[in-house]
Amino acid sequence: MDTIASLFSFITTPVSWVIVQFHKVYGAIFGPDTGWAWGLSIVSLVILIRICLIPLFVKQIKSTRAMQTLQPEMKKIQERYKNDKQRQSEEMMKLYKETGTNPLSSCLPILAQSPFFFALYHVLNGIANNDTIGVINESLLASAQKAHIFGAPLAAKFTDSAADVSALDASLTTVRIVTAVMIVMMSASQFFTQRQLMTKNVDTTVKTPFMQQQKMLMYVFPVMFAVFGINFPVGVLVYWLTTNVWTMGQQMYVIHNNPTPGSKAQAAYLERLTKHVTHHGKIRRRSEKTIVKAIVAKGRDRNEFERKFINALSKAGLAAQADGAVIKSESQAAAQAEDGTPTTGGTGTPKRQQPKRQSKSQRQSGGAVGAGAAKPAGEPTSLSKSDDEPEDAQPAPAKKAAQKQQPGAGTRSKAQSGQRKGPQRPKSPSKK
Repeated sequence: MDTIASLFSFITTPVSWVIVQFHKVYGAIFGPDTGWAWGLSIVSLVILIRICLIPLFVKQIKSTRAMQTLQPEMKKIQERYKNDKQRQSEEMMKLYKETGTNPLSSCLPILAQSPFFFALYHVLNGIANNDTIGVINESLLASAQKAHIFGAPLAAKFTDSAADVSALDASLTTVRIVTAVMIVMMSASQFFTQRQLMTKNVDTTVKTPFMQQQKMLMYVFPVMFAVFGINFPVGVLVYWLTTNVWTMGQQMYVIHNNPTPGSKAQAAYLERLTKHVTHHGKIRRRSEKTIVKAIVAKGRDRNEFERKFINALSKAGLAAQADGAVIKSESQAAAQAEDGTPTTGGTGTPKRQQPKRQSKSQRQSGGAVGAGAAKPAGEPTSLSKSDDEPEDAQPAPAKKAAQKQQPGAGTRSKAQSGQRKGPQRPKSPSKK
């Protein structure tokens, strides 16, 4: 490990300088020789590094999602060229180039912070060996050796002997208890981070080998941290525990606000978004508009949760637009107009309500009533039938009874309408 750490000695000076600057601030509050001053300096170093790595973290998320969407195509290539490994690799590289993805992008945050990790290890190892390193002079070295975190020196390790621990003015039992607890917490945080990624933020509709690899890493990484953790100084354990907790919180934020399509996290997110939109009638956040815009652009390619979201908006009388906004649908506006609710246009003035159109039978019945009212009082009147009602809709006995009660009613109704059934015969020229 010392050989590996020495390879990153070029960065030990900047890392030691940052630690010393934070130590000046916390030393003025808690005391320069306390474990709080040196421990919080390491925690602040981690936070500073992780803030600088946020762009790489965003790139990692995009790369991981791109790799998940490419899994079906990659599986087809593997099955097609399973006997030709060279051609398989060429097609894989061609697929990566066409889609603009990089399998190594998911490892960028870990690779980027590795130099800082080994540099910090090198600094703490120098403190344990009573060696000045970077900007840490003899006075700072003596102060760091006096610093204890819960009774364990910053430079102490789980595998140190009793003589080494005594040289740092500490107890071997205390050192091993503190380091063991920190190793367990470090491994547990790594396991929980990987588990929430697999159980909540993975597309469950696609079963690929990539998911099996992630499940395997969920158990392999914590074991690796536990094995290597017994050789880490207490200060390095503080560093790695802090970065694991940061990663866990950062991932929880991403899963809650920008989940992977098709995952359980997306189902929960769209359910919350549905309640918010139906209550307020609009979308206010830019991130929410971006997600709705992507859902609308998919069209028929939407997954089950996205279709459920669109249907819920439709039932609430809302419609998602191509720009990510949500407005009232046309059917909802029409329903409000029929109920008498005034709807406003772009100028804010109420729209004019059009009169309801009458059907043909209503118009004919109204005309017949008016014609009957204009006739003399002694003359019987009859309403003309609707064109939609057949001529022989009434039974024959009822029809005859009606003709007996009103003699000549059928003749008069034909005369009033001015139409006769059947072809008309031409008048004879002999009859006048």
